Amino acid sequence: MNDKYKDMLHLPHPVSATHPRMALQDRAAQFSPFAALAGYDDALRETARRTDRFVELDEDRKQEIDRQISYLQQHPLDTVPVKIIYFVPDEKKDGGSYTAVEGCVRKIDENTKSLRIQGTEIPVERIYGIDFL
Repeated sequence: MNDKYKDMLHLPHPVSATHPRMALQDRAAQFSPFAALAGYDDALRETARRTDRFVELDEDRKQEIDRQISYLQQHPLDTVPVKIIYFVPDEKKDGGSYTAVEGCVRKIDENTKSLRIQGTEIPVERIYGIDFL
């Protein structure tokens, strides 16, 4: 050790009369990690989130769905329980997800080519399948 500072080695730590000591909790917060790039973690999570591609149905499948919708039109609405699997486009990136909803169809709108079930408006071109329960 350097003899030059030997006389200061065992002196008490100086205490300021004007600045009080910082609490240990505040000292820890001062050195806690921070997000240097605001929003980077969210962007990274969004990029990693997986989406499904929209499956274009073949003509046979489209005709089958049309037959099922015709069957629903021939019966009083709200009497035939069904499960509809349909595509929901993602709002933030390409693709989306397939979702299923169960219940009775409340409305078939031929102008907008959509079905209403459980408060959800489903365009016919996004329907992947209809199962009668």
